[in-house]
Amino acid sequence: MAMSNSSSYTTGSGPVKMIKFEERCFTFPPKVISPGLPALLLDHNNGNEKLLDYSAPRLQFQMSVIFVLTQTIHSLLKILGLPVFVSQILAGIILGPTVFPDAYSLVNISEDSVGALGNVGGFGFVIFLFLSGVKTDVSLTYKSGKKAVYIGILTVVMPLIFCLITIKMRHWAGNLFMNKTFFLATSYAGTSFPVIHCLLSELKILNSELGRLVLSSAQIGDMVTLVLTMFGMWVNSGIQRGLNGVFTDIGMATLFIFIVLFVLRPVMKWVVNHTPEAGQIKDICFYFVVATFMIAPRISHYLQLNPKYGAIIFGLSVPDGPPLGSALVEKLDPITSGLFLPIFTSTCGMRFNLTDIKHPNQFAKDHAIGSMVTLVVKFGVSLVLAVSCRMPVRDSLAFALIMIYRGTVEIGSYSAMYDKQVMSGDLFGYMTIMIVSVASVVPVLVKWLYDPSRKYLCFQKRTIMNSKLNQELRMIGCVHVPGHVNSIINLFHAFCPTKESSIALDVLHLVKLNGRATPQFIAHHKQIKTNSDKSYSENVIVAFNHFQRSCWEAVSVNVFTAVSPPTLMYEDTCKLAMDRLTSFIILPFHRRWCIDGSIESEDQTLQCLNFDILERAPCSVGILVEVRRHLKSPIIRDTLPSHNSSYYNIGVIFMGGQDDREALALAKRISQHKSVRLTVIHLKAKTSLGDIMVDTERMLDDEMLRDIKKSVNLTYIDKKVKDGPETSTFLRSIVEDYQLIIVGRRYRSRDPQTLGLEEWCEFQELGIIGDLLSSLDFVGDYSLLIVQQQRQRAA
Repeated sequence: MAMSNSSSYTTGSGPVKMIKFEERCFTFPPKVISPGLPALLLDHNNGNEKLLDYSAPRLQFQMSVIFVLTQTIHSLLKILGLPVFVSQILAGIILGPTVFPDAYSLVNISEDSVGALGNVGGFGFVIFLFLSGVKTDVSLTYKSGKKAVYIGILTVVMPLIFCLITIKMRHWAGNLFMNKTFFLATSYAGTSFPVIHCLLSELKILNSELGRLVLSSAQIGDMVTLVLTMFGMWVNSGIQRGLNGVFTDIGMATLFIFIVLFVLRPVMKWVVNHTPEAGQIKDICFYFVVATFMIAPRISHYLQLNPKYGAIIFGLSVPDGPPLGSALVEKLDPITSGLFLPIFTSTCGMRFNLTDIKHPNQFAKDHAIGSMVTLVVKFGVSLVLAVSCRMPVRDSLAFALIMIYRGTVEIGSYSAMYDKQVMSGDLFGYMTIMIVSVASVVPVLVKWLYDPSRKYLCFQKRTIMNSKLNQELRMIGCVHVPGHVNSIINLFHAFCPTKESSIALDVLHLVKLNGRATPQFIAHHKQIKTNSDKSYSENVIVAFNHFQRSCWEAVSVNVFTAVSPPTLMYEDTCKLAMDRLTSFIILPFHRRWCIDGSIESEDQTLQCLNFDILERAPCSVGILVEVRRHLKSPIIRDTLPSHNSSYYNIGVIFMGGQDDREALALAKRISQHKSVRLTVIHLKAKTSLGDIMVDTERMLDDEMLRDIKKSVNLTYIDKKVKDGPETSTFLRSIVEDYQLIIVGRRYRSRDPQTLGLEEWCEFQELGIIGDLLSSLDFVGDYSLLIVQQQRQRAA
């Protein structure tokens, strides 16, 4: 129970001052942990006590109600493509005074319980801001291009100017700084980098061409918003407290930033520099950073700086990426985004009261109109700037929509203003409606307007078949781990490139985006100085430079590094293939075996990436599988035939279709070298029953076979098989004769030669024959290359 009263007194030389006292009654000792529901039911002495009288079970119950209601709403709204953020706000509105105006709802059991729930959510919001700072690479801010700088500045300054003009035209009297108008207008016009980053991640366009420009612009815009906000606060402080007050606030803020940047950051960088490469940060260092973060908001508050800015500034001082930044993100982000942040968003929604906006005051009306004008101007400025940068109209519209997006940071800021009575209840209601509306419409429209895979639909055929023998063949080799480097180099040694039949190899080192918010794409041959204090792909560059020197004038190598989320790496691969006019992409298989047949490593994320590239690639694709398995019996192992070191024995398994023809085209190019012994094994069905190949395809196959039979160093084997088991038996008897076997993927092709093998196919990306040759039933020391011809032809 709370009571309040007021008293007054008069000083000798001053006016009457009012002092307001507030009394609160608390139960001591506080009831935190309950003895349990059975104990409460059996204990007759405490018959009036309820389980929810204890704060711990009450908080757990509130959290459960919020999550159940949020997931129920989201299961309905996700059909429309709305983000979970909207469901969280709506859940809070339902649990708030709008639906339960006269009494506390299931969640709002008491004033104290609501405060506890809000503290939990507020703690999650501060962690979210801290992690957003950790993932931000500040160096990219001043290295952004002029385009991003202009967009970032103008999309904040221009809407702010129009907002202030609109509010002044509404005849609101008073100073713009004294009545908080400038501070509020800055929040309307500002750009939030964490919010836009979350939207791009959800739309899976983070590392697309549009996504990179949006991220750079948003990072600049967020910095401009921070500067304008601090400027407004200091001007307001100067009007109220004079110049001494302003200088005091600026000095305190400078002191905090100095301590963070020149004391704490050097300590953290020293820890990072003394951590072994690819090693984990020590637990004591991790706990030190977390403990410092916990007290940073309180220290910033004492130093006259907004606590949320203290969390952001300290987060920016943490070295991004591994090992420290990635450790913080990996350990704190799951519980923050999965537990604390949804609670915070819902508690913000609980502040919304529909009755507040029924009779708004003039101040709220003016600012509501000003915020709408700001939104329209921000959209228009973003659209004009995007079009002036020669972006397509649909992409420009998508860009402008993303720049006006509103999310967790905005609703959190407005809730803090509402609690501090900077923003009235009616104005907060208007802002909540605007945020929900924008957050609902923008993702749906952006998905409809922007499809990054659309640019991979090309009219030009980019295949090996359409490349001339005496023309340079452009390829991309993807590398994830060090083991892939040797596999790619060994494969190209087997290709035996020559000066007359040269290869332009673009090596793409794909690195997981860990502890960072902004993807990076680095062209090392154009790079004079690295984009950050981390040097990527050094070992990869050294290995492939050595390979280039060993194949001088036959192979040219350029190394690229893409740092992006694993689920979006296909975007970097396909874009590089488009830009470099690539004809063939080589992907590593996701599973590697030991010599005894046991699995050495397996990466399901890499398997999903290979599927994405197979579906979207603007050229032909090959998957490289390393089969290095021998029988355990030493007597039998000695009887295995050894490869002649003077020749590369390469076999091609041909059954027909466009993928097999592409495999033959690659083999034909390889066979031009005198050290290659090429064998083409044509598997035919003994009977035509079940053969569904059309006449056009058969004619193309025959033409391709006639052409390759004229090549030198070629052995042609015509083998008829009845079904899948007979095919398996035959292939098992010949695989030990080859160092490299090339097969077509032939996805969803059904033939008598593979009858009975479809049910046993484990890896669909390899096709039936490729999966069979990579199975544990096959013993040998060979590489397997599965080829898929370019699928997409025209838009």
